[in-house]
Amino acid sequence: MNNKHNAFGFSTRAIHHGYDPKDHHGALVPPIYLSATFAFPTVEYGAACFAGEANGHFYTRISNPTLALLESRMATLENGEAAVAFSSGMGAIAATFWTLLRPGDEVIVSQTLYGCTFALLHHGIGEFGIKVRHVDLTDLDALKEALSPATRMIYCETPANPTLRLVDITAVAALAHQQPNITVVVDNTYCTPYLQRPLELGADVVVHSATKYLSGHGDITAGIAVSNQALAQRIRLQGLKDLTGAVMSPQDASLLMRGLKTLALRMDRHCSNAQAVAEALQAHPAVQWVTYPGLRSFPQYELATRQMKMAGGMIAFELKGGIDTGRRFMNALKLFTRAVSLGDAESLAQHPASMTHSTYTPEERAAHGISEGLVRLSVGLEDVADLLADVQQALAKCTRALPRAAEMAAHALK
Repeated sequence: MNNKHNAFGFSTRAIHHGYDPKDHHGALVPPIYLSATFAFPTVEYGAACFAGEANGHFYTRISNPTLALLESRMATLENGEAAVAFSSGMGAIAATFWTLLRPGDEVIVSQTLYGCTFALLHHGIGEFGIKVRHVDLTDLDALKEALSPATRMIYCETPANPTLRLVDITAVAALAHQQPNITVVVDNTYCTPYLQRPLELGADVVVHSATKYLSGHGDITAGIAVSNQALAQRIRLQGLKDLTGAVMSPQDASLLMRGLKTLALRMDRHCSNAQAVAEALQAHPAVQWVTYPGLRSFPQYELATRQMKMAGGMIAFELKGGIDTGRRFMNALKLFTRAVSLGDAESLAQHPASMTHSTYTPEERAAHGISEGLVRLSVGLEDVADLLADVQQALAKCTRALPRAAEMAAHALK
């Protein structure tokens, strides 16, 4: 790995780290190595590769020059030692779980998680003798009480999908590391390393759905895990090579590196646009509540300002009238697209209870703070005036509908 760019700033490393055009015939864009397998100069070298004693490329499911460059850039952006690329965020999460947990172990997870992660925990690893415990990680006393000799991992999203609840990474990691053999894993998808670097705050592993902000264009699925060298090697040789096979394609690695070049610029715009939309929602009489880390009304505003560079591009809110009004709002949107995922250039709106978090039962959603009327917005890169106009016209339709709904409800009671 070429580390001559380590001393540079975030965007400079995102563009240049680990690559010198002079080594590639002057090509400014790194080449895409499509080969599935690579020749060994000697039998002895091949044996050393398989034994993990040499770092050469020999099979793309394990390593590839294009993926290796992406991994080196993600490692430096997260301030980690090494990274492993995967074909999806769930591939990165699953490989990390399967590598670091064994039957009889216990994993403590935050109260609210992405629906597929929740399903993997309860219908995947939970079926193989691994105990899963949901704990309010904002309550350090509750976490301390929950820790046991069997605890091997604490896993959280911060901000959480979709409630945006935060976890104090420094405090949780400090408590976890008072005991041996506990790995702290943080899903940093919502923030990216531009807004938050969990390894600097004490976490041991960072995972990403790189499909989202890291790529930024909605044209690939990808995942990343970043950690120290020893953990990354275990995740690569066990979780990636043997347990999931969730290898990223070289083409997707190239597209992801293209996305990284503009990550800082895009995140600045996502954050400023989301701040404006959140403030508009908060001021509107049709809105019951709005959650956004950049609002002073956000319950963990102080933690957000301390832990995150900016507040991100995601908003959660609920309209007066609940889910029925929320559906009317989403169906009235003209510029925001009704779609799952997040972090695209396009602004997106979705209903977690019936979409991304439908793997929860209604009782589980209620217990984990996901109301049936919650609307999630991923605020994109469009002109903010156009986004505000779209939100305002959709809210106006909801406001007109509220008196009619109240009248119908009153009539039904007669």
